[in-house]
Amino acid sequence: MITINKNPFFRIAAASLKLKVADVDFNIDEILAVIRRADDMGVKLLVTPELSITSYTCADLFMNDSLLEKADNGIEKILSDTQNIDMTIIVGMPVQCGGLFNCAVVINKGKILGAVPKTYIANYHEFYEKRWFLPAEKGKNFEYVTIAGKKVPFGKCLFDLGSGAILGIEICEDLWSVTPPSSELALMGANIICNLSASDEYVSKAEYRESLVANQSARCLCTYAYAGASVCESTTDLVFSGATIIAENGGICAKGQRFCRESVLTVFDTDIQKLNSLRRSNITFGDSIISESAKMIDCTVKNPDNDLEYRFIDKHPFVPSDSAKVKERCEEILNIQSNGLAKRLSHVGSRGCIIGISGGLDSTLALLVAVRSMKILGKPNSDIIGVTMPGFGTTGRTYNNAIKLMEYLGVTIREINIKDACLLHMKDISHDPEIKDITYENTQARERTQILFDLANKENCLLVGTGDLSELALGWCTYNGDHMSMYGVNASVPKTLVKYIVAHEASESDGDVKRTLEDILDTPVSPELLPPDKDGKISQKTEDNIGPYELHDFFLYHFVRFGASKEKLLKMATKAFADVYDKDFIEKWLNVFIKRFFISQFKRSCIPDSPKVGSVSLSPRGDWRMPSDASFNSFF
Repeated sequence: MITINKNPFFRIAAASLKLKVADVDFNIDEILAVIRRADDMGVKLLVTPELSITSYTCADLFMNDSLLEKADNGIEKILSDTQNIDMTIIVGMPVQCGGLFNCAVVINKGKILGAVPKTYIANYHEFYEKRWFLPAEKGKNFEYVTIAGKKVPFGKCLFDLGSGAILGIEICEDLWSVTPPSSELALMGANIICNLSASDEYVSKAEYRESLVANQSARCLCTYAYAGASVCESTTDLVFSGATIIAENGGICAKGQRFCRESVLTVFDTDIQKLNSLRRSNITFGDSIISESAKMIDCTVKNPDNDLEYRFIDKHPFVPSDSAKVKERCEEILNIQSNGLAKRLSHVGSRGCIIGISGGLDSTLALLVAVRSMKILGKPNSDIIGVTMPGFGTTGRTYNNAIKLMEYLGVTIREINIKDACLLHMKDISHDPEIKDITYENTQARERTQILFDLANKENCLLVGTGDLSELALGWCTYNGDHMSMYGVNASVPKTLVKYIVAHEASESDGDVKRTLEDILDTPVSPELLPPDKDGKISQKTEDNIGPYELHDFFLYHFVRFGASKEKLLKMATKAFADVYDKDFIEKWLNVFIKRFFISQFKRSCIPDSPKVGSVSLSPRGDWRMPSDASFNSFF
């Protein structure tokens, strides 16, 4: 039975071993040394290479009773020395059962819990394993095998590690096959796959091996831990490198040094809750689940809370950490946005588009997208009507940047001051303009939106929305104000990514456009609905009111994408932002995020069409369906 633990993370390790060919005693001592080292590091699952007890390259010595008996007796020392170690350990050894099988043997607290034979026996090019070993198929009639005098489950097995972690095992060539056993094991419930391997090296193989491990972890929505035989194997014909790789859902998360003459231990804190969440939401995976069963063996280990020392947590999960990939990602998003807008413009027969330009980040990105769309459609930039609408909070800096950017890009400029219209409206509804409350602010936002809609009708143009994903998540938009448009190009782009895209465009520009974009990037984020300070600078800074966008984007990504709990979000954010914010500060804004996210669903339920650009989207027609009156109490 799958159990769920408060700690969603599970510490695993893949080891490459310093060993001697056919020297069982030496190898057992080295395995035990690595086990002790792993235990000191809090590892709960350890996988060693293929045939780690004997070594892989024993060749015809596998025919000798002395080596087989030595291996069978030698494992007893591992059992004896690990009785008080709370860890699941996987070693490789030859096992006799009618014939000889290349097996992974699973040990927990001094007991052998199962033996899993290799499914596909490599027997081509440099490999000739069928000379010694039988494939798993030949042992399917054996439910049990005897190892070290103990009757042990044999064959297709799964191991319940507790905490929601289910272990499946395959051996070396199994991964290279057309239908790896791990695919079937994943569909039976395994979310951690361990591979005991002895893959030799030649030019380009390491890269290919990593791609196999990463791709299989993605296909199976699992964590894949690969432990390869080291340079200490025989070098008669081949050289091994001791590759140790751990991948999670398509990404290589940890890998050890290759060609090392000492034992290597590669450790990673895998996120079991994340994997299980991905499987719940992936209907294709659910539809593929098979009814065939494997032996489910209880292999529970205690999984106390850990410090995530062996897991990198990205502060900005929406933004690639590699600068080359940032450029590539920005270009991809701009292409999606601009082609989406171009399609909509051509479909409705619009002459051009209308955009409210504030001199802030979001409207700047929308304008840059519109310029690209005009190029796609073969239209001049003058078919874009940029409208600046100074109000009570507009500062000279944002106003001037809005005008300059429109001038430099060659769009048609309209300026409509909204102050008098807003004062008249406040008079009509008997609101004192000296009361700078939500009515005062939203009056301006809705007046601007009314102008843009009416102007779009007058000019036969499409009104392009500028609001971003982060604002939608927090409800930081005026309902039926800036919340509404005819097509929202930024609706699935988070604020942290908006900055990077605008910065990318600045880096690709020169002269006046570059300088203006850089100043916009340097301007505090603000709706500018309250009057400037005495120095004429922005007084209403968004992040002073609702908290840092980089924190909210972090919460948003992990909450929506992986269903993370508040406790998990706090734990991860505390590590990711340890050099920026303290835990109390993070928790304060996490509470704000959860409350605002829940009470703002009614705004998201009726947002305009917009192109999806990333894995997280809040479109009510696509990725996120949530009742507007859902309570947030269960999430605290």
